[in-house]
Amino acid sequence: MDEFLDPLDSQQEDPSGELERLAREALEAQAETNDPIATRQRCQRVIDLYAGGWVQNERDNFHAAWVMICGESQGHFSLAQLFARRSAELGEDRAWTLWAMAWDRWLVAGGKPQRFGTQIIKQHGRWSLGVVDPAISDLERALFAVPPLYVQLQRAEQLQRQENN
Repeated sequence: MDEFLDPLDSQQEDPSGELERLAREALEAQAETNDPIATRQRCQRVIDLYAGGWVQNERDNFHAAWVMICGESQGHFSLAQLFARRSAELGEDRAWTLWAMAWDRWLVAGGKPQRFGTQIIKQHGRWSLGVVDPAISDLERALFAVPPLYVQLQRAEQLQRQENN
C-alpha cells in the first residue's frame, strides 16, 4: 500500500488525516473562489488513495465523498455517491445526506431532475432547485436525512433574497 505515498515526503500525513484535510480544503474552496486546478488535484489524490486501498473506514469514505462531491464531473459525483454509500453502510449517519447530495449533483450534471432537491442552482439569473422528481416523497427524503422539499425551496428563495439585497 505504501507505493502511493511519496517516499520523499518526510512530513508524510497518514491517509485518514490526509483525506480529512482534503475534505476541509474542498469545503473551504466552495465557500471562496474555486480553483479548478486545486479541485482536480484533490479529486485525483482521493482516487489515488482509493486505488491504493487507503479509503477504508466510515470516516475515510465520508471525507473522500466530500472531496468528490466538490469535484467537477459526473465521474467525480459518481465516486462521491460510492464513498457516501459505503460510509453510511459502515455506520456514519451523516453520510446519508451526503449520499443524497451526491446523487442529486450527479443527476443535475447529466441534465436530469434531482431526486431529493438538495442542489440549489442558478437558472435564468435566479436561484432555484431546478427540476425535482415529483415521485420522490418527503418520507424518502427523510430516510436520507434531507429536509422536506418546501424547506429546500425556502432555502433557495432565501439565497435569492440575500443576493437581491
